[in-house]
Amino acid sequence: MSGYVLPPPAQPSVPVAGNQARFAVRRIFCVGRNYAEHAREMGHDPDREPPFFFSKPTDALLTDGAELAYPPLTADLHFEAEMVIAIGQGGTGIAPGEALSHVWGCAAGVDFTRRDLQAEAKRLGRPWDMAKGFDGSAACGALNPVAQTGVPTRGAIRLEVDGDLRQQGDLAQMIWSVPEVIAHLSRLVALAPGDLIYTGTPSGVGAVARGETIRVEIEGLSALAVRVT
Repeated sequence: MSGYVLPPPAQPSVPVAGNQARFAVRRIFCVGRNYAEHAREMGHDPDREPPFFFSKPTDALLTDGAELAYPPLTADLHFEAEMVIAIGQGGTGIAPGEALSHVWGCAAGVDFTRRDLQAEAKRLGRPWDMAKGFDGSAACGALNPVAQTGVPTRGAIRLEVDGDLRQQGDLAQMIWSVPEVIAHLSRLVALAPGDLIYTGTPSGVGAVARGETIRVEIEGLSALAVRVT
């Protein structure tokens, strides 16, 4: 017997800069509190924590300049500017010195968070899923292939809301570098082509309102703009 009882869902994907072909997405991982100042603003000591990860569903992707409908059941929707790396070669137990060869491309992204729901989940010791994995919560701009740009290890990352600068940092301020993030995550799960990794956000996260436009710029990569409706 062949076929499906219901039509299979569309393959989630993100655009590629300068190319009509798209990058098919398999899974989305996010590393938490990977910039020291952001860790401090969230009330944590960045010198004592190993990296930790959470996931978003692939259908949470928001691409191609799509608008984000303000999500329900929150009064405190936050932006978090992040560099996203796309895995092109999988593996387990990847050594840090070999990790960059597993990256296919990099993009500007936003990890949207229902901060009030996250705070309540933390208080009760519950999972973050509904605070982090809602519809449109994983904004991702066009991927820049590393064959053209390399993997940035330093460079400005900034986020503006309606032209007002809210976040500004440098990729070199990551507590765990991109190779270390990949190496550590590959010890927890088998990475595979199509995986996206959001690499953390600098300090300055804050609320965004309906009608506002968020713009993320990372030095050397394509910019990302998202309007909240």
